[in-house]
Amino acid sequence: QGQLVESGGGLVQPGGSLRLSCAYSGSGFSVFSWGWYRQYPGMQRELVASIDSGGSTYYADSVKGRFSISTDNAKKIVYLQMNSLKLEETAFYYCHGSLTSYDYWGRGTQVTVSS
Repeated sequence: QGQLVESGGGLVQPGGSLRLSCAYSGSGFSVFSWGWYRQYPGMQRELVASIDSGGSTYYADSVKGRFSISTDNAKKIVYLQMNSLKLEETAFYYCHGSLTSYDYWGRGTQVTVSS
């Protein structure tokens, strides 16, 4: 059974940057598809970015050109580089990994964009 642990959240000013990390403790990291979601209070989680085992990426329209998802297979870490952050992107960010019947979620990390 794999586990995901996010880190890297915190307080940042508008226009600033953060890099979120998601460490995976199970096996088969390189064949999983990985994603970052965010959740606003009272709302459902929304997909921000994803990357599949072949390296193909997806970005929500609202983050294209500003966010970048990547993986380090040797370290079993998924990254989300977030640049030019906006006030409205204050949310809880979650890491997700999926492979056939496997579906893992981390506990999330808070990102607060505030001046």
